[in-house]
Amino acid sequence: MKKYLVIVCTLLLISSAVALDNGLALTPPMGWLAWERFRCNVDCATDPYNCISESLFMTMGDLLVSQGYAALGYNIVSLDDCWLDDERDADGKLQPDAARFPSGLKGLADFLHAKGLKFGMYEDYGNYTCAGYPGILGYLEIDAQTFAEWGVDYVKLDGCYADPVDMDQGYPEFGQYLNATGRPMVYSCSWPDYQLVNGMTPDWDSIIRTCNLWRNFDDIQDSWESVSSIINYYGDNQDDIIPNAGPGHWNDPDMLIIGNFGLSYEQAKAQMALWAILAAPLLMSNDLRNMDPQYKEILQNEAIIAVDQDTLGLQGRRYSKEGNIDIWGRMINPTTDTEYSYAIAALNQNTDGTPRDVTIPLSLIGMTYSGGYTCTDLYTGVTLGNYAPDSNIEVRVNPTGVVILRCDINS
Repeated sequence: MKKYLVIVCTLLLISSAVALDNGLALTPPMGWLAWERFRCNVDCATDPYNCISESLFMTMGDLLVSQGYAALGYNIVSLDDCWLDDERDADGKLQPDAARFPSGLKGLADFLHAKGLKFGMYEDYGNYTCAGYPGILGYLEIDAQTFAEWGVDYVKLDGCYADPVDMDQGYPEFGQYLNATGRPMVYSCSWPDYQLVNGMTPDWDSIIRTCNLWRNFDDIQDSWESVSSIINYYGDNQDDIIPNAGPGHWNDPDMLIIGNFGLSYEQAKAQMALWAILAAPLLMSNDLRNMDPQYKEILQNEAIIAVDQDTLGLQGRRYSKEGNIDIWGRMINPTTDTEYSYAIAALNQNTDGTPRDVTIPLSLIGMTYSGGYTCTDLYTGVTLGNYAPDSNIEVRVNPTGVVILRCDINS
C-alpha cells in the first residue's frame, strides 16, 4: 500500500500527459548491447578480457568506429545489468562499481560521445535489477536526472522484482521524468513482456505513447531454437503485434547474436533478414574483437540494413507457412500514391539437410503494381529480373536458411 501511495502522489506532481514526446528512434535503433554475449561477468580479477567493465565498453566503441559499423548506423554502445555498485551513494544516487568503472559513467559517456557514438544505460523498474543490484523503484526522478547528468542517450528499463500491475503507472511515470530532464533519451521498455508472461493484457495505447521500443517475448539465447521461436512467435501473433509498430515506437524481438557460438552461417543470415523484415532494432550482442569476416559481412550488409531502416516504418508479416517454409514480406520505399515496393524473405526452417525450391507468388503478398517490379537478392547482389504482379519468383533456400529479396516498383 505504501508503494502505491508514493506512485499516486508522484504522478500528481508531474504533467497529466502520459506521452514520452521525445521525437527519437524514427527508424529502429542500432548498436551494441552487452547482455547476451557477456551476461553478468563481474570477475575482472581473473577474466579482465570479458568482464563487465569500462574497458569492455570502450573497446566495443572503438571497434564500432574502426571496423565500419558506426558508419552503417550501429551507433549505440549500451550497458546491461551488473554495471552497478551494490549500494547507492550517500545522496541516494546510483553509482557504478568503482573498480570496474574507474572513470565513472560520465567519463565513459564522454569517451563514446567523442567518437560520435551514443551511450546506453540499463536499469530496472523494481527494487532490484535482475542480477540483484539497486533498482529504480522509489528513486525514479533522481535516477532520470542522474542519467541526464551522465550523458545517457538510450535507457533500457527491465522489470524484475516489480509487480507487473504497477507497470502501467510506473513506466509512463519514469518516461515523464526522462522527458523532463530535457535530454533526449531513447526509452526501451520491458513492460509488455512481463505483463504478457503474467497473463495480463498490456495497455498498448499507453505503451506506444510512452516507449520508443519494447520487448514482448522471451530473452534471446545463443541458439537457432531461440531465434526460430522468436520468429514463430512474431508470425503466430502478428495481427496483434504489427499494428503497434511504427516510426518512434518499435517491437523489439531482442538482440542480434550473429558471430557468437550458436548460429551457423545460414542461421545468422536468417536472423539478420527476418529482423529487417520485422523492422526490428538491430542491437548486436557479440564480441567484435573476434568477429569472423563472413559474420561481419552479414551484419554490415548495407542493402538489408536499408530494409530495416526504411523510413515508412511498416513492420512486415508472414504471408504463408507450409511445411516449415515461411514467406514473409514488408512494404518499403519507393512508393507511388497507392503502391509499395517490397522486401520478401523465404525462410526454410527444416533441419533435414536438403535445400528446398520455393515458389513465391507476388499475388500472395499483395503486389499489384501494373508496371512490375525489379527484384534483387540482397545477399548475393544478383538482380533476378523484372516481374509482373501476376508472376512467381523461384528461389532455392538452404536448411535453416533464408533468401531475402528487394522488389522495387518499376518507375
